[in-house]
Amino acid sequence: MMITMKKSLFSFAVLILIGANLIGCKNKPVDINNDTKVDSVIVENDTTYLSAINYYLVNEIGKNYSSGKYCVPSYSIVAVNESNADSILVWGDFWVFNYNLAGDTLKTVSGGSHPGLIYICKTEKGYEVTRFDQVVDGAGNLESAKKIFGDKYDTFHAINSDEKKREQTRAEFLSDYVKKQNIKASMYQDEGWPAKKLP
Repeated sequence: MMITMKKSLFSFAVLILIGANLIGCKNKPVDINNDTKVDSVIVENDTTYLSAINYYLVNEIGKNYSSGKYCVPSYSIVAVNESNADSILVWGDFWVFNYNLAGDTLKTVSGGSHPGLIYICKTEKGYEVTRFDQVVDGAGNLESAKKIFGDKYDTFHAINSDEKKREQTRAEFLSDYVKKQNIKASMYQDEGWPAKKLP
C-alpha cells in the first residue's frame, strides 16, 4: 500500500512539473520565417501583446532615463511571428520618451531609441515580455542590426531612417496617451526646438 501511494505521489509530481513546463514561458525555438508584417501600431489593448510591450518600455527601459512625470513609448512594428504562444517575436523600432507638463506643453526630459527583437509569452494572466535583444550603439550598430533583423533589415532600415514618419508616429502615440490620461496638453516640445501641436 505504501509503495503504491509513493508511486502515485511521484506520478502526480511529474504531472505537475510537465504542466508547469507547458504553461511556462520558455522562449522556445520558432520558425522565424513565419512572420506577419504590419504597419505602425498605435494601440493600447490589455488583451494583446502590445500592452506587454508598452509596459516593458515604460517600466524597464524608461526608468533608465532621467525621470519625468509621464513616460510614453512610441514604436513601429517591423514584423511579428505569433506561431508559438510561448515565444511571440516582435521586431520593431522602439522609442521611449519622458515628459513634464509646462502649461499646455509636454516638454521632453529624456528618451531614446531601442530597436530590436522583443520576445513575449502568453500566460494565463496575460502577456509578458521575457527577453529583449537590442541593437547595440556605436561601432557594432550595423552588424548588430543586421544580425537581429536578418531578412527584415531593409524594412527596419526604411522605417528607422524615415524621420518624418517616425515623428508622426511619436505624435500619434503621445496624442493617444494625452487623451486616455486626460492630460491638459495640446503641444509637445524637445529642448532647443519649437513646440509642435499634438494631432
